[in-house]
Amino acid sequence: MGIFSEYLDRPDIAQNFQNLVTERKAQLKNIAAARGRDVLSFVADLNKQGQPGAAIAMNYADLLPITDQLANLKGDRLDLIIETPGGSGEVAEEIVKLCRSKYQDIAVIVPGWAKSAGTIMVMAADEILMGPSSALGPIDAQLAWQGKQFSADALLEGMEKIKEEVTKTGSLNKAYIPVLQGISPGELQSAQNALDFAKILVTDWLAHYKFKNWNTHSSTGQAVTEGEKRVRAKEVADQLCDHRRWLTHGRSIRIEDLEKMRLRITNYSADPKLFDAITRYYTLVQMTFATNIYKMYETVDSQVMKGIAPPVPGPQQLQQLQRAMGVAAASVSFTLQCHKCGTPSQIQATLEPNQALEAGLSAFPADNRFRCPKCGVEHDLTDTRRQIEAQTKKRVIS
Repeated sequence: MGIFSEYLDRPDIAQNFQNLVTERKAQLKNIAAARGRDVLSFVADLNKQGQPGAAIAMNYADLLPITDQLANLKGDRLDLIIETPGGSGEVAEEIVKLCRSKYQDIAVIVPGWAKSAGTIMVMAADEILMGPSSALGPIDAQLAWQGKQFSADALLEGMEKIKEEVTKTGSLNKAYIPVLQGISPGELQSAQNALDFAKILVTDWLAHYKFKNWNTHSSTGQAVTEGEKRVRAKEVADQLCDHRRWLTHGRSIRIEDLEKMRLRITNYSADPKLFDAITRYYTLVQMTFATNIYKMYETVDSQVMKGIAPPVPGPQQLQQLQRAMGVAAASVSFTLQCHKCGTPSQIQATLEPNQALEAGLSAFPADNRFRCPKCGVEHDLTDTRRQIEAQTKKRVIS
């Protein structure tokens, strides 16, 4: 039986959020024990891509929780577990700096996907661990232009083809005029800068970290120079950034692709105990994401989770309610739909003392954790409490 099927057949885990967390932490502890290192997990729910309120891409808001979780770790070597669609390359650089300020030896474990800027982060590791289902992605800087996302490399390549055609024919195809009118030299330079930034980071990090113990050539036994390390690192960076090779931004780069680039990867499936722990942890992460949670930062003993807040009454609705009552609202109610089973729950946030709970409504939880009455999945209402209190200028009592 597969691990996912095993957990689905266990209602004590599949239908109980706290037990799910406990089991997830146990598997994270197994990873730490098998490797003998600190473990920090930084994972996002790729299935919530584009969903309102789910900022799954790497952004500056990630820096505070990562700093917070690093403060809980006491060892001298770190395993960083990553699941990300990518995001800001600058943020990737900042995260690496944060980790490197505390650890000299860092390994990155990719149980699923680490795409785009996530791939850049992976290249900052002393050791890269991947399995049969793991995938990196092209380091293809994405730019926003006229409401669309597109490849910086593809833009520069397209401009080069237009230039070559003009040089060859001595004239400009009129079909290109609207395109060229919408692109400034500054935008072209920004595209080139974004591409160069990614290549420089990957080249520097590979040469300094991944190749730091590459001291002799396996074929000749001769010493490896620092210059040779940078040449090899640049070759890898050029291949990862080659849009013409990968064609699409979402293309998966597997272990065998990286090994063809002469990049050494540790296949963790060769260690049955480690493989089981990583696979179980990753499965439990995906089950956790079946709730409103879209991003997690955790260690064996601590965690920070981010979830999508359910909609609450806006200022206009509250004002209408206050006018209708002739007084300031004494409570606010809203509907929370479970992200796992779809069951709707009516929740009342009480704003005044001695306010009765309306029939059929559930009280707003004091700890901000609302458990679905049907499937038991826990929903974090912390952001909802903040919204209500900001809009009403009152404290939620219950």
